[in-house]
Amino acid sequence: MQTLLSGFSVFDALALLLLLICWTGATRIIEHPPARRPSTSVLMADYRRAWMEQFVTRQPRIFDSQIVANLRQGTAFFASASMIAIGGGFALLGNADQLRGVAADLTEHTDPVVVFEIKLMVMLLFAANAFLKFVWSHRLFGYTSVLMAAVPEDPNDPATMPRARKAGEINITGARSYNRGLRSVYFGIAASAWLAGPWALMAAVIVTSAVILRREFASASRAVLLDPSDKLAGD
Repeated sequence: MQTLLSGFSVFDALALLLLLICWTGATRIIEHPPARRPSTSVLMADYRRAWMEQFVTRQPRIFDSQIVANLRQGTAFFASASMIAIGGGFALLGNADQLRGVAADLTEHTDPVVVFEIKLMVMLLFAANAFLKFVWSHRLFGYTSVLMAAVPEDPNDPATMPRARKAGEINITGARSYNRGLRSVYFGIAASAWLAGPWALMAAVIVTSAVILRREFASASRAVLLDPSDKLAGD
């Protein structure tokens, strides 16, 4: 164990800690933002609830079923991509010597093969987590479609609105899992920079975090969602 740990420096531990803090911290901030500054994900959750309210009175409901089908296709695509990434990661574990040679061209010293294998395992853990999130999201969108099918066609039926609201909340839960899977992909890609050293990992984590948070709190799409023009027109 001591020989294994000797292949890592204090900066490696700090870089790995920064990766974990930014990964979990970004999820916390995005899903539970300050009330005065909601994230794009929180704003979209409100629109998903509004979707189910419109769904109740829309006839026919083919348009809504197509949307859910598209959501499931997206999660299925990323789940398949995550599986491919996991397979590729295990293939790299069997050829760590070649990867070590590539890394030697980028750094001043060469670490033992076992060090590269551990770094690859970190990337694999992110890919595995992404796969599980995407699969669960796919299933939740399936639950959403079942709940939507259970909504009576009569808007005045007492069960109509409660079931529509349930469909909306399950839809939001599926989207949350999908977004968590995407963040695992982002930070998994950032973790690959560790092969070039701890400083490269720190830089990749900071850039990845900045990109994710900018999209959630300072993007053009968020500005569009906050535009009150549709509400004013409705009034």
